[in-house]
Amino acid sequence: MALPEDPPTFRQPTPAERPWWWRLQDASGAEVTLPADLGEYDGQRFANQGDAESWIGEVWSELAEGGVTQVTLVEVDRDVYGPMSLSAE
Repeated sequence: MALPEDPPTFRQPTPAERPWWWRLQDASGAEVTLPADLGEYDGQRFANQGDAESWIGEVWSELAEGGVTQVTLVEVDRDVYGPMSLSAE
């Protein structure tokens, strides 16, 4: 008799559990595809607005180096604010 598989110890949160995310854009407003070395930043989602804002404050310069010139904060599918420039000036 086969035993059932162990349940996974970790699962990715669903979009409903992490509804906040940043739309990464170039200067024209088109979405940016990040280079492979910045892939860890692609598709990041957050449980609340504060976490999303803290994250962008920590990684904005790396995103700018990857071709992102502006970002828009989104909750589910509603633009909350933006576009916001990532320029250091």
